[in-house]
Amino acid sequence: MSQQLRAIAIVLILLSGLAVIPAQAKDYDLVILNGRVMDPESGLDELRNVGIKDGRIATVTKKAITGKETIDATGHVVAPGFIDTHNHNVTSPFGQKLALRDGITTPLELEGGVYPVDDWYDSWEGKSQTNYGATSGVMGIREIVLNPNFKTVTFGASIADMEQPKATHGTMNWSTKVATDAEIEKILSLVEDGLKQGSLGVGLTTGYMVDGITQRETFSMQALAGKYGRLTGLHGRFSGQDQGASGMLGTDEQLGAQAAGGGGLIVQHMSAQCLDLTKYCQEMIDKAYANGTQVISEIYPYGYGATIVGADYLHPDNYQNNMGHTYSDIVEIATMKPLTKERYEELLKTAPLTSVTFENAKKEDLVQALAHPTSLIGSDAFPYSKKSDGSYAGDWDTPYDAVNGHPRGAGAHAVVLQMVRENNLMPLMLAISKMTYMPAKFMQDNGIPQMAHKGRLQVGADADVTIFNPDSVKQVATPANGGLPSTGIPYVVVNGTIVVKDSKVLKDVYPGKPIRLPVQN
Repeated sequence: MSQQLRAIAIVLILLSGLAVIPAQAKDYDLVILNGRVMDPESGLDELRNVGIKDGRIATVTKKAITGKETIDATGHVVAPGFIDTHNHNVTSPFGQKLALRDGITTPLELEGGVYPVDDWYDSWEGKSQTNYGATSGVMGIREIVLNPNFKTVTFGASIADMEQPKATHGTMNWSTKVATDAEIEKILSLVEDGLKQGSLGVGLTTGYMVDGITQRETFSMQALAGKYGRLTGLHGRFSGQDQGASGMLGTDEQLGAQAAGGGGLIVQHMSAQCLDLTKYCQEMIDKAYANGTQVISEIYPYGYGATIVGADYLHPDNYQNNMGHTYSDIVEIATMKPLTKERYEELLKTAPLTSVTFENAKKEDLVQALAHPTSLIGSDAFPYSKKSDGSYAGDWDTPYDAVNGHPRGAGAHAVVLQMVRENNLMPLMLAISKMTYMPAKFMQDNGIPQMAHKGRLQVGADADVTIFNPDSVKQVATPANGGLPSTGIPYVVVNGTIVVKDSKVLKDVYPGKPIRLPVQN
């Protein structure tokens, strides 16, 4: 072959190769290249390329692949999107933005729940940056039934809703009033309506209704979860260590109801309630599970929590005696000032829904609970307040540094990954599993089939993906600046769509889908 013919042949080969590129590009909508792919279900932990098409993971391969969009994940972990089973900012645009920066693709309101369920789901269709889901909320339903003056335009579902302008004449009736037989039947009927409307189970905040809600109700709620084959998100009746009012006893109350009534049970923020008894609460939960009871614990990675000042467990009889703390361990979020006895009593009378933080578990109990192989990681993300006037901070455009609030709403998952790196808290794969596969599998096993496609990074799974740098991921939020977003998580993908790009949440991008059961007539 002459030199001229050889040159022509080379050009033809190159042109032929170039012609293949556009065809290959059409094979995938998005490709993630050169990342350390970690899939907790299969145990895969190797360098792979990931191809995504039509919102699902289409390939996980060593081969070269191309797509319409490309993310270079060199030096990063490519993990399933984080699932947060305990998030009170699920449908707050600002809360979603913080969740995404913390790697969360599926925040869920399982503890507080919502009401009415159908309105809640319908109102967020096509408007959510993350996936979203909720239980049928006992707390809001009790207020609606027990306070005839309570009127709400939409949900009246949770503490945050009761604080908003859309809710009027909210009281603490839901917390303190003992329902009559007729009222109990009405409450149960409304909770069941929520289950028929596709909620994920029952949201049961017994610990906010210690003297109001009866054991007949707590059993009946669990029996409803069992009837529909779903789960209960539990805030147990007691927080503390006293024999007659311990976190262990509060957990045991619902385990007994579950043994009779069936259904699944997530014991939420367990260490914050069991305190020095955390080890024994976990042992009880593990043994119950080994004996066939569908129960699991959830832990948030902080020794202090956030709530309302009117919470039963912050009453001096409990907080100072049973939990071992004092007034100054409670901080008013709007001002970030510790409470005095006088300020506590004033707020209790005039503004019991005021947001506060409070000290709870000891570090050694918390660390042990986080690292335990069967516990889940949850954030318990709580609504933020504007520093300027103390009002609710929910707008997407709210500056990160303009709010007060518990840092768990911004950094709960990043801080666990940071503790894995800096303190050898647990193997990285286990930490990822606690945020992804383990909650997905527990929910799948308890009546939520959609979760069979979540929490995995494998072919056929939903393309919810969190990409983070294991060497630099960290929480930035502090008690004084609780809304500062996590760093080291540059990309987050929800149902195949990039929502966080180069560590910035993209505005007006709404790929989130409802996690919901079929509606029953």
